[in-house]
Amino acid sequence: MEERQTVGELTSLEICAGAGGQALGLEQAGFTHEAVVELDDAACETLRRNRGDAWKVIEDDVANVDGRGFSGLDLFSGGVPCPPFSIAGKQLGRDDERDLFPQALRLVEETGPRAVLLENVRGLAARRFDGYRTQVLERLRDLGYQTWWDVVQASQHGVPQLRPRFVLVAVRQPWASWFRWPEAAAGPPPTVGGMLADLMAARGWPGAADWVRGAQGIAPTIVGGSKKHGGPDLGPTRAREAWKGLGVDGLGIGDEAPGPLFPADQRPKLTVRMVARLQGFPDTWEFSGRKTASYRQVGNAFPPPVARALGEAIRDALTHAEAGPADTGHHAYPGPG
Repeated sequence: MEERQTVGELTSLEICAGAGGQALGLEQAGFTHEAVVELDDAACETLRRNRGDAWKVIEDDVANVDGRGFSGLDLFSGGVPCPPFSIAGKQLGRDDERDLFPQALRLVEETGPRAVLLENVRGLAARRFDGYRTQVLERLRDLGYQTWWDVVQASQHGVPQLRPRFVLVAVRQPWASWFRWPEAAAGPPPTVGGMLADLMAARGWPGAADWVRGAQGIAPTIVGGSKKHGGPDLGPTRAREAWKGLGVDGLGIGDEAPGPLFPADQRPKLTVRMVARLQGFPDTWEFSGRKTASYRQVGNAFPPPVARALGEAIRDALTHAEAGPADTGHHAYPGPG
């Protein structure tokens, strides 16, 4: 069941909100969103459908947002676009026009939040981006933040998916002394079969029970693609092979669950709702647009359970009554190897 805000009066502003995965997880962790910013029209409609009564949705380019209207925030968050650093792209970094880290840093300076949470693809951890990461961290240090940057595995927080994300956390003193990365959830992650058992059997498919027994693993990284590249399928060849091992036809997204006439020994396709559940969205979360647009929103989302775990860690740091001895070290991710 979907959980709404449980801890009050911690405010946040989110950019590049997409379909609301990170914003939802942060709401569950106790943050009230002053606004969520997103440019894609379909994603904005999704945000309005689900939280139009609670979130101010700004449908605009991040470059046009004046952060001075949101001063005094507790948290500034966002999932800045990944193409500049993704292994699926050209890895242009700062030379990619889609790199929104400069805009994010501008808004951090203008809003002056107590904490910052930004996530990106694991590719940003590569050595070729050492200098870029150092510039980002030095800018945050100049603005008064202590920083942490590390790889977070979605599968360690209840998401049945191999989905590593490179997460930046920055916190001002005295609250920075209390920040700790969230601990992994106890026990193994749920399996694809266990997570989707009821949805796969919903229309009476006779092969559902056997499929569940064969899908006892976690999914590869779900990718949504962009408007220019990618469509309603479960990723490149390597990913589709992994899906095949889980008994899933990854060549497309199904319109509905397999029915009573679907062959028991044939691999079914996942629906948008199934993929959304694998990402950690509640079944009540509605996605706007046709199948391709809806799937793209789901595939590009930050899993809400991971955002919640990070949000709770930041919330715990911000709500400590007293800060301990300050650790003033500046922590930069050293890169692999």
